[in-house]
Amino acid sequence: MLILGWVTEILEKKTYRLHRAWPVAAVGFVTLIGAAGFRSVPGVLLDPLHEEFGWSHATISAAVSINLLLYGLISPFAAALMDRLGLRKVVSGALVLIALGSGLTIFMDSSWQLLLCWGLLVGVGTGSMSMTFVATITGRWFVERRGLVTGILTAAGATGQLVFLPLIAALATSYGWRVPALVAAGAALAVVPLVLLFLRDYPSDVGLRAYGAPEGSLAGQRVTTTGSSAMRALTALRDASKRPAFWMLAGGFAICGASTNGLIGTHFVTAAHDHGMPVTTAASLLALVGVFDVGGTIISGWLTDRWDPRYLLIAYYSLRGLSLLVLPSLLGPTAQPSVWVFIIFYGLDWVATVPPTVALCREWFGVDGPIVFGWVFASHQVGAALAATGAGAIRDVQGSYNLAWYLAGGLCAAAALMSASIGRRLVVPT
Repeated sequence: MLILGWVTEILEKKTYRLHRAWPVAAVGFVTLIGAAGFRSVPGVLLDPLHEEFGWSHATISAAVSINLLLYGLISPFAAALMDRLGLRKVVSGALVLIALGSGLTIFMDSSWQLLLCWGLLVGVGTGSMSMTFVATITGRWFVERRGLVTGILTAAGATGQLVFLPLIAALATSYGWRVPALVAAGAALAVVPLVLLFLRDYPSDVGLRAYGAPEGSLAGQRVTTTGSSAMRALTALRDASKRPAFWMLAGGFAICGASTNGLIGTHFVTAAHDHGMPVTTAASLLALVGVFDVGGTIISGWLTDRWDPRYLLIAYYSLRGLSLLVLPSLLGPTAQPSVWVFIIFYGLDWVATVPPTVALCREWFGVDGPIVFGWVFASHQVGAALAATGAGAIRDVQGSYNLAWYLAGGLCAAAALMSASIGRRLVVPT
């Protein structure tokens, strides 16, 4: 009772007040973790589906490619839809779609059903609350610490991978692939109540300004949009495409997607297994990428608040390319120290590119920054989709993934050059 009275007294005196932006960011973090449940599934279940149904790696990878493609292409439209319908409706609906897409796979007996569930339903669901969801929350709720919070929310996907990937691998090994599919569906549904209860659209809805906004600032005020969400997304693309900076960001991010989600995220477990490594060991290594990605992305967000984001992108892409070029010589039946070095190094770099890319979109495109980032992120998923299918085809034809690693390493060098060519827009448009 003494503790309760003390807490009540503090709250009444208002000596402590947590800005509402932080609970909103926390709910966003948990939401992205729940969505990441499915994102952990494909890399582990490629071989079980191949063994049960006889589908080729290219066929199964095609479902992943559709998912990755829609994950990106839906993003800008989802960002515009969030402006019209609100975050809660869009995000809760997206989580339900993910649950349906993952759960219905247990009834499939044909490859087209895999394309429908993994590809269409889950692709639309995950695309509706992808990185544009992060950009929307940070753009509306934060002025100070925007880069840091972007890094933290981006790391949620890696945290979800950390939580779910070893669990899904263990369940698939012990009980077959259907159980982890249901677990992923349940994880998505479990987050829906939190979204409905705690997520809010704008600080002004609860009588606040954005975190760190000065007195009189319009940051965090509700913006009324007119016209259809699709038209706004297309208009933002039209306007952004007139600037070279957009194409450099989109091109670099396409290579980012190809070298992460499309290649490593989809094929690392199978590639390691090709070298004799047990699936559970390979899945655990991939989960460790998520461990180090959490720290790497948060640090990247912190750096983005302080350094030129272009230089960060140059460093990230260059180092990632070098690591991919040496990967074929590192894989083997066991996790040697050199593999651990790769996992740590690659994990720190996994999605560290997101905070500086979001910052550059905001710098160049102002209030349309989240929607433009949605289009940039769409290119990320186009690259991921091409890499997922292409690497599967290379594996079917050559019997190994070596060529895929080398191609990805070379492309990362090109992404570093694209980042170096982006200029600075010192006055952020409002």
